[in-house]
Amino acid sequence: MEETTQHKTRQAVVVSKSGDKSIKVQIDYKIKHPMYGKYIKRRTRLGVHDEKNMAGVGDVVEIAECRPISKTKSWRLVKVLKKGIIE
Repeated sequence: MEETTQHKTRQAVVVSKSGDKSIKVQIDYKIKHPMYGKYIKRRTRLGVHDEKNMAGVGDVVEIAECRPISKTKSWRLVKVLKKGIIE
């Protein structure tokens, strides 16, 4: 019997092209304050491995968790969902 593991996938926005085959992405989300009930904006920034240098700043991408590729990169680019507007 063949076992397959489902890796975590997320949608994120590219905020920086930090080097060859590397990008930084940002995931924005809201959490509810435990005491006051107000919703607070939070963000997570992740280093992502972009093997083919496909993504640019402003693109919406799909990323998947993978083995550690370097000290800061444990995610890889799956596909570019929407190209960003270059200003």
